[in-house]
Amino acid sequence: MMITDPVGVFVILAGVVFLAVWLETKHKLFRALGAALVGILIGMVLSNAGLLPDQSPTYDFLMGPGISVGIALILLSVDVKSIMQAGPTMLAAFLIGAVGTALGAIVGALTLANSVGPETWKLAGQYTGTYTGGGVNFAALGRAFDTSSNMFTAATAADVIVTAFWMATCLAVPLLLGRKGKRDDHANPANGDRPATLEQSLYSSVRAVPLSHTAALVTIAVGSVWASEFLGAVIPFLPDVLWLTTIVLLLAQIPAIKGLVGSAMWGNYLLLLFLASNGARSVIANIVSVGPAVFYFALITVAIHGIVIFGVGRLVRIDPATLAVASQANVGGAGSAMALAGARGYTDQLLPGVAVGLMGYAVGNYTGFAVASLMRGVLGA
Repeated sequence: MMITDPVGVFVILAGVVFLAVWLETKHKLFRALGAALVGILIGMVLSNAGLLPDQSPTYDFLMGPGISVGIALILLSVDVKSIMQAGPTMLAAFLIGAVGTALGAIVGALTLANSVGPETWKLAGQYTGTYTGGGVNFAALGRAFDTSSNMFTAATAADVIVTAFWMATCLAVPLLLGRKGKRDDHANPANGDRPATLEQSLYSSVRAVPLSHTAALVTIAVGSVWASEFLGAVIPFLPDVLWLTTIVLLLAQIPAIKGLVGSAMWGNYLLLLFLASNGARSVIANIVSVGPAVFYFALITVAIHGIVIFGVGRLVRIDPATLAVASQANVGGAGSAMALAGARGYTDQLLPGVAVGLMGYAVGNYTGFAVASLMRGVLGA
C-alpha cells in the first residue's frame, strides 16, 4: 500500500535516515558506504516497490526550504580560512567535468539519434545544460527549444533517476579512490570523531547542545533563508542561494554565533532527509512507457562525464573529494554539491562547490545552446 499523506511520507523518510545512521554505526559495510548513500538506496527501494510516491509535497519541502535551512546550518560551521586555497582546484575540476558533459551529450546523440527521434538535438542541449549546472538549465533550455511535452516529461524522469544514481556514485567514489590532501577525514563518525574544519561534528556535538543554542540556530538559519528569498525577489539577477551563502557566511564570522553548538549536526540531518527524498523520487517505471532510449541518453552523458572528470582529474592530481563535489556541481547544481560536501564532511569544499555550481547556471545554458546547435547541424534536424 502506497503512503501518500505528506506527514506519513515524512515519517517514512525520517525512519529511513534513522535506519541509515544506525546501520552506519553498527556494520563496517554500511560505515564504508555512509549514511547518505544508504539513505538514497533505501529511498529508491521503497519508491520502486510502490511504498512511497515519486512526487509528494514532502519532497518539495525538503528540496526547497528544507535543504536551504540545512545548507544554512552547515555554513554556520564553516571556517572561511580553511577553503581559501580550494577554489582554483575546484574550478579546474568543474571545467573538466563540463567538457566531459558536452562530450557525453554529443556521443549520446550520435549513438541514439535513430532511437530518440527528431528531438535528439534538443535533448543533447538540455542534457548538456543540466549536467553542467543543474536542473534549472534543463527547464530553461527545454522552453527555448520548445521540446514536446512527452519528451520533456520522459527526459525529466530519466534526469531524476540518473542524477540520484550519480549522487550515490559520487558519495562512494572518494572512498574507493581514497582521499589525499591536507584535509582530515573523520575516520569513524559513529564514534564522534570530528573533522578538523568543523567546530561541531556532523554526527555529534563536541559539547552538550543547550536548548537556547538550538533556538538561536533555527532563528538564524530560517531567518537567513527568508532574507535570501526576499533579496532574490528584489534583486533578481542574483540567485537566492548566493544571497543565502553570503548572509550566513557573514553571520558565521560573528564570535557569538561561532560559539553556538550543534549547527553542523542539525544541518547534516536535514541533508540526509533531502538525500533520502532524492532517492524516493527515482521511480524507474516513469520512463518505461516512453522507451529506454531517453534514459540511455542521460546515462551515456553522465557516464562519459564521470570518466572524464575522474580520469583526467586524477591524472592532473586533483583529489577525489574535490572531483566528487565538482561533479555534483555539474550534474546536480550548487545544492547537490553542498549536500554531498556536507554529507561526507568535506566542509572546506562547501563554498568552492557552491561557487562553481552557481557558475554552472550560466555556463550550462551557453554550452547547451552550443551543443544543441552543433547536433542539429550534424543530424540534419
